[in-house]
Amino acid sequence: MNHSKSLRSMLSAPLIAILALGFASTSAFAASPATATIAVTATVSNTCTVANGTLTFGAYTGAKLPVTGTFSATCTSGADFIIALDKGIGSGATLANRLMTNASNSAITLPYSIVTQNGGTVVWGDGTNGTSTVTNVGTGTAQTVSVFGVIAAGQPVLSGNYSDTITATVTY
Repeated sequence: MNHSKSLRSMLSAPLIAILALGFASTSAFAASPATATIAVTATVSNTCTVANGTLTFGAYTGAKLPVTGTFSATCTSGADFIIALDKGIGSGATLANRLMTNASNSAITLPYSIVTQNGGTVVWGDGTNGTSTVTNVGTGTAQTVSVFGVIAAGQPVLSGNYSDTITATVTY
């Protein structure tokens, strides 16, 4: 019996020492944490997109015909942008005197203008020859841009359908 007790005590003592060492190791790791930093970076570039719009005059009867059309611009939030309009594709058109062309006879045109404000007189162009551009600040979502067109009273034109195409350029 003595043998059995001494063998048991011999096995128990090392087992207790091993278990105690394992717990001591765990608490040693918890007491000494190591830290590091992680650099996080990103670059956001200013961008803008423009969606096609319309400026529909409808029926011209010889009286002054002001209308409002729209297109949209989507630019990065906080980005300043400038909108310029070209003279259109009407043959002989200028920024101050844009021309819609008759669908049946390209030699017949209907003059009109685009201005920067409803009822205004400042021609919306590319910033040259006395014209102005329109500026805005991006919101990150689509913004409706109003376009103000006017056909002056008393235009001596033939009946028919007239059209033009204006290109809007957004610089940001």
